[in-house]
Amino acid sequence: MSELKRVLTTRGLTMIAIGACIGSGIFVTPANTMQVLPHQGYVLLTWLIGGFIAFLGAMTFSELGARFPKEGGVYVYLKNAYGDLAGFLYGWIILLIVNTGALAALGYALADYLKFFIPVSNTQKSIIAILVIWILTIVNIFGVNISQTFATLFTGLKLLAMVMIILIGAYFMPSVTHKITLDLSNNVPPNLFQSMLIAFVGVFWSMGGWHHATYLSGEVIDPQKTVPKAMLFGTLTVTVFYLFIIAAYMILLPAELMSSSERVAGDAVAMVFSWGGKFVSIAIAISIFGTIGIYTMSAPRIYYAMAKDGIFFDFLSDISDRFKTPYKAMLFQAFWASILILLWGSFIRIITFVTFMDITFMALATATIFIFRNQKSDHSGFRLKWYPLIPLVYLIITIAFVLNTLANLNMESWAGVGILCMGIPSFYYFQRHKKRAAKST
Repeated sequence: MSELKRVLTTRGLTMIAIGACIGSGIFVTPANTMQVLPHQGYVLLTWLIGGFIAFLGAMTFSELGARFPKEGGVYVYLKNAYGDLAGFLYGWIILLIVNTGALAALGYALADYLKFFIPVSNTQKSIIAILVIWILTIVNIFGVNISQTFATLFTGLKLLAMVMIILIGAYFMPSVTHKITLDLSNNVPPNLFQSMLIAFVGVFWSMGGWHHATYLSGEVIDPQKTVPKAMLFGTLTVTVFYLFIIAAYMILLPAELMSSSERVAGDAVAMVFSWGGKFVSIAIAISIFGTIGIYTMSAPRIYYAMAKDGIFFDFLSDISDRFKTPYKAMLFQAFWASILILLWGSFIRIITFVTFMDITFMALATATIFIFRNQKSDHSGFRLKWYPLIPLVYLIITIAFVLNTLANLNMESWAGVGILCMGIPSFYYFQRHKKRAAKST
């Protein structure tokens, strides 16, 4: 069977990690944060904490990636720590909830932003979203080198658009007439801790994606060094950019307008330029387009790794002889994302059932480092400093988020739990299939 080629560099993987984080979230979710926490200082603090949490997770995953420098990322960690069932369930929810749900939501959001320029019906939005996912999937099938160039180009364009918004905010900062409260001792929001956990839904959605670098470990040059660098550089870059762009929103928009805005980036720039809304809509469309391209490339490596281990559909392990990519896994993912678009038809509903399950498994993956450290196995790559403090802090905050969300489960979250439970009998089905195949050979 053909094997994956190691061609990704530190620069290319860093741009993939950044690009996987910066999608549509930063252009939308800060308004929700302001609505939950009507205080500019606490909004910035919440996003700073979110970036800090992501950095702690990236540091922990850097050691995990160095211990297992092969394709599959989180799936590999869970399987080696907890067994085949845990690894299978992660691949199951990534395929049926997290990554395909993110693709569906991003595709739908991209089509929705086109309404700023042309009239688009709900049916047409679904068709556009599906077409974009399939086109980018086919592009990525042609090879990871194309994907690396693609990620670098569109991530650069996203960062350029964000820099322009930041500069506009900085330019108009001296002329601000509305009140900006940064003093954390004044007007403290009620139920602060719970409110911050609720606000983390948008923050985690916007920060999520940095761990996609681990999915591509099997195609990275010198993965023990490259993967940690890419994730750490990526999370730091994203956090800094996010804080500056949110500050720009606050400079351009009063708190009450920011909290009620559905397109906070467009509304912010439109306050000073009449063409600001269209400009930001173009930037958002580019950002979402690039993120879809990265997601169609990275997550199918999980299904590929699972199929190679004999605990998923056999055809998902097929590699293109010509392009050396897991093309069947990529096509299957595009198919299911299309189904989700047709079933849900709403950006917000998809995001709700994606975030809860994603953070749950990220916490489980982080906890594996305690198991591997207790095994006292040596490895030649990155070794986490300040252990066990860093993974413990990450776990405390993410578990608090999961429990708070669990206490307020809605229909979308219950649907995610139901799909997860369906994965358990599916796992044993694949196990029996694997045993029968072994006996027949």
